[in-house]
Parts: sequence; structure tokens; C-alpha cells
Amino acid sequence: MSRLVLVPVFLYLLFAREGHDEWWRLAAFGVFAIASVTDHIDGNLARKHGLITDFGKIADPIADKALTGAALVGLSMLGELAWWVTVVIAVRELGVTALRFWVIRHGVIPASRGGKAKTLVQIVAIGLYLLPLPSYLEPIATGTMGLAVVLTVVTGVDYVVRAVRLRARGKRAVAGT
Repeated sequence: MSRLVLVPVFLYLLFAREGHDEWWRLAAFGVFAIASVTDHIDGNLARKHGLITDFGKIADPIADKALTGAALVGLSMLGELAWWVTVVIAVRELGVTALRFWVIRHGVIPASRGGKAKTLVQIVAIGLYLLPLPSYLEPIATGTMGLAVVLTVVTGVDYVVRAVRLRARGKRAVAGT
């Protein structure tokens, strides 16, 4: 829940002083970093103590998408990130969410290593875009975001393949009974 509460705070800080004031950008980065770290801590604590709940299974991905989506849209609105990047990532995330509902009767597709790497690279890339970097470091942010887009697309395709296989197995199992 704290991540969801931090999203409007993050957006306020990101757009303060038209989004280009160094101090406000550092503050926005700080809130984004805190929200991202709480996601990691929350997941580890839930698994360690067996506190995985149905609410958490729904609220966690919503909070993740709200935070990264707000950051990507905000950066695109400020003209600092190409809109096509935001659209590709948003379409993948919404598509994967739809696929989860499509296969939910047949099972759950766990997060893959690629999916976890995608999330980490997206967070790092967004963080780099949020920071007021000197111009000679901007290619690092651009390259990291490029890698995030590639991982986003590749893991999205992988998720589609796994969802189709899971659904086909589920249908065969139902037909065989």
C-alpha cells in the first residue's frame, strides 16, 4: 500500500518547477528509489514469513505498474523519454495482465528470471532518467532503457508462449477427465 501512496507524491515531485529543477528531480528519484526498494523488501518478507495473501497477489503488481507507469508517462510528458518506449512497455504490461486472467483457471505462470531482470533493468533505467545526469552520462541512461525495452519485449513473448502452453495443457487435462 505504501507504494501506491507514494505514486502521487512521486508525480508531484517529478513535475514540480516544470520537471527540470535539479533538487526536485533528486527528490523524485529518492521517492522512486524508496518505493522500488520497498517492493523488494515486501516480497522477501512475505515469502520468508509465509504471508503471501490474495490481496498481495493483486495489489503488488498494481502498485508496480502504477509506479513504473507513472514514471514512464511522466518522463514522456516532460519530453525526456520517447513516447514509443512508454507505449511498448505499457502494452506489454497490460498484455501480460490480460494473459494472467486468460489462464488463471489453468494455473499461475511464475515470474521468470528474465521477468525479474526486466523489472530490475526498468527500475535502473527509470532511475537514471530521473537523475539530473551530466550530458556525457546520458548515453548510459539511453542504453539502459534500450536494454529494458528489449527485455520487456522478449519476456513478453516468453510469457505469451508459456500462457498458451499452460492453457493448452489445462484444456487437454479437462478433456481427458
